Parts: sequence; C-alpha cells; structure tokens
Amino acid sequence: MTYDLNNLLEYNDYLGTVEFSLEGNVFHGKVVGIDGLISYEGHDLESLRQDFEEAVGDYLAMCVDEKIEPQKPYFSHLNVKISLALHKNLAAFSSRHNKTLSETVEEALVGYIMA
Repeated sequence: MTYDLNNLLEYNDYLGTVEFSLEGNVFHGKVVGIDGLISYEGHDLESLRQDFEEAVGDYLAMCVDEKIEPQKPYFSHLNVKISLALHKNLAAFSSRHNKTLSETVEEALVGYIMA
C-alpha cells in the first residue's frame, strides 16, 4: 500500500494514517511500518492526533513494562528485489561515477521522491 506523506501523522518516528468513516462519523487511523496493530480515533483532527500520540506512547510504555524492544518502523537499510539487468546497470553507473551502489540508489530515490 502507498501512503501520501502529506496525509500522515508523525510522532517519535512513527507514522500513522488519517482516515474518515462516513458511517461512524469519526476519524481513525493506524500506525504504518510495523507488524502489530496500533490504532486510534478522534472526533476531529486534533483529537485524532492526540489519540495517535497516546497510542504510540502506550505502545512504548508497554514495551518497557514487558521488557521488550519496541519495533522501529524504519531502518537505515532497505532490501529491494530488482532485475539482474538493472542491478548490473546500477553497479556500472556507480563505478563510472566513483560511488557505492548504496549511494547511487539513495540519490536516485531522493531524486524520485523529492521531485
């Protein structure tokens, strides 16, 4: 699933969706990027944001209480499957430009995302 970064809440490096239920007449969302379910709701955007921050805080407090490491939503490394031909072309491009493969991929992603 793809998320519009302009429509996400952020707190302590956790991101959460913003959705609205016409049926329930309530805003709701869930934290993205982790395996578990952390959900929240509110009657307006401010109460949604407050419940989101409380939900993340409750999750982190539960991890401390249970002596478990909280799952971090994002890491500094990313595994991506690409075609052999693209991998070869990336490696050649990186070599010609005196860059590591990681530097080339990061620059390409930044250019794509920030464009």
